[in-house]
Amino acid sequence: MSRLMGSPDKFLPSEWKHANQVHFRSSEAERSLSQRLTAECQRLVEESDKSTKHMQQDAQKKLEQRIQDIKFWRQELDQKFQEMVQEIETLIIFKSRVERALESCSEPFQVTLQCLTVRQKRVAIDLVHDEVEEELLKEKEVIEGVMVLLQRTLEQINEQIRLIRSVKYYLEKDLQDKFQAEHIDDFCALLTNASPGLNKGNSDFSSVGTAVTPEEWESLCILNISKAEKEKNNSLSLRALVDSLLEQTAADMRRQYEATGRAFELRIEETKTAKTQLENQLNELLAETANQEKNLESLRVAIAEKDAPFKVAQTRLSSRSQRPNVELCHDPAQIRLLEEVKELANHIERLTEALKLSEMELKALARRQLSLEEEIQVKTNSLYIDEVICHQLRQPVVIHNF
Repeated sequence: MSRLMGSPDKFLPSEWKHANQVHFRSSEAERSLSQRLTAECQRLVEESDKSTKHMQQDAQKKLEQRIQDIKFWRQELDQKFQEMVQEIETLIIFKSRVERALESCSEPFQVTLQCLTVRQKRVAIDLVHDEVEEELLKEKEVIEGVMVLLQRTLEQINEQIRLIRSVKYYLEKDLQDKFQAEHIDDFCALLTNASPGLNKGNSDFSSVGTAVTPEEWESLCILNISKAEKEKNNSLSLRALVDSLLEQTAADMRRQYEATGRAFELRIEETKTAKTQLENQLNELLAETANQEKNLESLRVAIAEKDAPFKVAQTRLSSRSQRPNVELCHDPAQIRLLEEVKELANHIERLTEALKLSEMELKALARRQLSLEEEIQVKTNSLYIDEVICHQLRQPVVIHNF
């Protein structure tokens, strides 16, 4: 205690100088270290500022490039999307054309069936499997084939519309995603260090955006566009096929319809000619019947006129057979009277036979007249069916191009 309360130890001048030198050197070292640290910190600040600025510029550049990429592919996708929309509308028009064409087949088909049915009402020999019936059966076959073909084409159009709508759906979904991505990247590109509401958290974003590589992202765009291009080409081919098909089927139906019409005209002309010939035959037959009736009457008159001379000759012979004795002579008068009776009997017999033949011929003429009248009626019925009923059925039919 006495040591502590005593006067302090005194240092030598050398110690004092040494202590000062130590303090000087320590202070100089610390100041030098501080200066180096300050310079290093300044360099680090400048480097970080430069790096930060460079990174922001690079990020800004990449964002802008990304935005340009998105815009490019969005425009490409939007173009294909609009093409798909237009193609669907066009296919719907083509579908409507095919439906109208299919619907238009109904009337000609029904008319053809009605013509085939009504021509079954022809009678007798006119119920023939003629060229008209062959052409009507061909017409029925052509229309049935056209209807089957159009129905199949309609199904193809519906399937193509479905495929294009599927492509359109994925294009629209991709466009929506890219629109949202572009909107987000536009927002990011506009952000600055002074922008309000910056994210102050320390969330780990290292795993974000690693699901799809840029190459895969671009390949998906290319895939959607290639699918759209493929379906568009398929649609163009289908539309060309439909155009050709509608034109060809209409031409086939029109050609067959005209062929059937020509067959009808020819058959009607043939029937009219046959009917005219039959009517001429009937007129000639009626004239011949009148002549035969006159001939029959003249035979009856002739027979009646022979009756009196025959009776006179017989009476003379009978009377001369009463001559007495030798007067009963076979004289020239007797000979002549015998010849007269014989000849008159022969004439009467021949006239009577001719009368019978005339009566038989008259009956035959009457039967033939009835047959001709029946045949004329058959032709009249056939003409009514072909020229009136079938013509009225077929007249309103028009084969349109759709």
